[in-house]
Amino acid sequence: MKKIVLLRHGESEWNRENRFTGWTDVDLSEKGVAEAARAGETLLREGFRFGCAYTSFLKRAVRTLDIVLDRMNEDWIPVTKSWRLNEKHYGMLQGLNKRETAEKYGDEQVHVWRRSYDVAPEPLAADDPRNPRFDPRYAGVPAAELPATESLRDTVARTMPYWQCEILPSLARYDQVLVVAHGNSLRGIVKHLKGISDEAISEFNLPTATPYVFEFGEGLNCVKDYFLGDPDEIARLMQAVADQGRA
Repeated sequence: MKKIVLLRHGESEWNRENRFTGWTDVDLSEKGVAEAARAGETLLREGFRFGCAYTSFLKRAVRTLDIVLDRMNEDWIPVTKSWRLNEKHYGMLQGLNKRETAEKYGDEQVHVWRRSYDVAPEPLAADDPRNPRFDPRYAGVPAAELPATESLRDTVARTMPYWQCEILPSLARYDQVLVVAHGNSLRGIVKHLKGISDEAISEFNLPTATPYVFEFGEGLNCVKDYFLGDPDEIARLMQAVADQGRA
């Protein structure tokens, strides 16, 4: 059975501070490093041996992948990085505390900004130093494709071509593939694989550093999906993610 494991990065410093992060390049917290190590140990214990791995351009995902592969003694496998796996761009919200923002604008509005399918926050100005057009890691990306803000729909639109043209076809060569990315880029992939509606995806939350396994049969059709870990603990972690944007 062919398998792809989706893994959201471990807790970052801004996750810990409950801030909107988006494309801001924030490192893992100490807890996030420990979470990544546990994820690697879990995958090793469950017998996973990856042929290749994919991640984003953002440090919190890259470091999570490095720690996981180190714990699995698979540092040598080929790794491909792509901006298309980056987190949803949160525009002018980046850096703001989610709870304080909810107190100012209301829980419902923050939920729309965080989890709705087609509503994007206010964009960064063209001359804002946080705009990705000033970041050398995106120098090779056409300017028209670099976001100043994104809805989940926008995130899906730049993530899914990479999934369909690069990640999924890699199963023709490898039996097991690891993808370490972010809550929203991975939610877009999950939405596609599980056929989740635009409305229902707003209620789906991915916990940090919890391996999510998808099994594929003939024709690379998804036949099964499951998290590795205790179901009650995973439910608690999902609820904790949902609660981050509440006043």
